[in-house]
Parts: sequence; C-alpha cells; structure tokens
Amino acid sequence: MEPEKSNECPLHDGGPSAQSLVGRRLTGAVGSWHLYGGEDPVGPLGVWLVDDQKAAVHITTGSDWCLIVEVSEPHVGHDMGDSGLIAVEAMGDSSPFAAHIGESVVAVREKHEPNTGRMALELSFPTGRVCCESWGGDLRLTAVR
Repeated sequence: MEPEKSNECPLHDGGPSAQSLVGRRLTGAVGSWHLYGGEDPVGPLGVWLVDDQKAAVHITTGSDWCLIVEVSEPHVGHDMGDSGLIAVEAMGDSSPFAAHIGESVVAVREKHEPNTGRMALELSFPTGRVCCESWGGDLRLTAVR
C-alpha cells in the first residue's frame, strides 16, 4: 500500500478545509492590488471573501506559486515608497464574485500539484462558479458559467 500523499503546500500547509466554505453566504469581496506609478493593476494580489457571519477567508498565492487559503481579516493598504503602494478595498462589479454576492457556496473543488500543493480552488454558487488559481505565481480569478 502506498503512503497517502498530502495536498498541503510544503511551505504554507493546507489552511482551512476548502469544504468549510460550503454553506457560507457571500456578502462581500475585498481585494488588494499593487499600484505603481500610473500603471493599471493587472489583477488582485489577494481576495478576502466575507460571509454573512462577518468571517473572512483570504485567498492569495505563495512564494512557491501555491494557492493559499487562510482565515484572516482584510488588512489596510500601505505605502511602499519608491516601490508603489498596496491598496485594499472592496472589489467592484468587474470582480467575478460580484454576480454571487448574497449567494451561498454550494460546492468547492480543488486542484493540487504533487510538489506545490493547492493550485486552484473552484467555488460553485447557484448561478455559476468562480475559479481562483495560481497562474505563474499570480492570482487569477475567472468566472465560469
């Protein structure tokens, strides 16, 4: 019998069970972006999903390109001097989560890689799905219909 392989990231562990998101009603999504000069941010560095119990789950990428899922409250933005600033604010209508505010998560699915751990998390809502994945070390959020 082969030993059971862990789905945890070697550097960040597995965080809370993705199944613990099932049944939570999404009331908001907060994102963080790196702003530098006049350039438009490409995508969020991380997203906090806030539920009807005011609990927040943070989804971001790790230095080893894994997808980190952790329980934490949104932090405040900060100025990094010549390196730009980190802005933290509510995600607008262009976020893939916007269409699902007020809906409960009905299912989750994860994708893992043997050496890295979690690479993607797909959240299913009654009206569609949102895929959160680490893509080349960047967080990518995609609406799936």
